[in-house]
Amino acid sequence: MDFVAILAKEFNLRPEHVQAVIEMLDAGNTIPFIARYRKEKTCAI
Repeated sequence: MDFVAILAKEFNLRPEHVQAVIEMLDAGNTIPFIARYRKEKTCAI
């Protein structure tokens, strides 16, 4: 199962952004940290 593709389709996001978030969460980052300090990796600006 390709969770990245499933999540990207379900939430209408780009797969590379979903993959970046998954990698950051696996590395131990918290959601508030990602939302505040890693926006450049998680959204198209």
